[in-house]
Amino acid sequence: MFDWLRTIGVWLERYVIALPIYYAAPAMIVIGALDSSLLSLPEINDYLVVGRCVKQPSAAFYFPLFAAIGSVIGCLVLYTIMRRGGQALLRRRFKRENIERVERAYARYGFLAIAIPALLPPPMPFKIFVATAGTLEYPRWKFLVTVMIARSFRYYVEGILAVFYGRRVLSFLRDNGLVILSIVAAAAVLILLVYAIINRRNSRPIEMSAHESVEQRLPQDAPSTEISKE
Repeated sequence: MFDWLRTIGVWLERYVIALPIYYAAPAMIVIGALDSSLLSLPEINDYLVVGRCVKQPSAAFYFPLFAAIGSVIGCLVLYTIMRRGGQALLRRRFKRENIERVERAYARYGFLAIAIPALLPPPMPFKIFVATAGTLEYPRWKFLVTVMIARSFRYYVEGILAVFYGRRVLSFLRDNGLVILSIVAAAAVLILLVYAIINRRNSRPIEMSAHESVEQRLPQDAPSTEISKE
């Protein structure tokens, strides 16, 4: 049943992981772009990054960047298609309840709604967040920067872990996805709390200065209004 997956793995091992960097880099970008746009190749980028870093430990410094660039290009393609196609195209591809759940996440958490799915490995869904960002016309530059940072962090962590633990890192990520999700979610909540506290403190001086300026103007305005009445 899974012979075709094994065949693809052997092919990738021979023609991507083992290639010289001037061939492997563009191949990694193309595969990453296809996976994040129109095709669905679960864990393919993770497998290639881990495989390359196991075979060549020094690749952990640069190879994850090619995977991140490819993923950003693919996300941009899907984002652009959905932005032009609108809600009709989105509802044709994804279930309505899932779309509404993602829309609520964007309304409540902003950029974290795309950062967390981009950071987490499968089985965390990701394309629905990219597609919804397009239909909601989420700012393009903010979308691209968020995906680039999150994907780079993910692939670099995988590459570094692969150097020390080998291919077992993929099994670890797959088996401990819930734990990783919980840690990232807790970190996201902490960031939101810090952001809210900072915003609240910054807004207080502005409100106080505005209130003081109004109070300072009132005594000066009062006599002038009385004179005008007389």
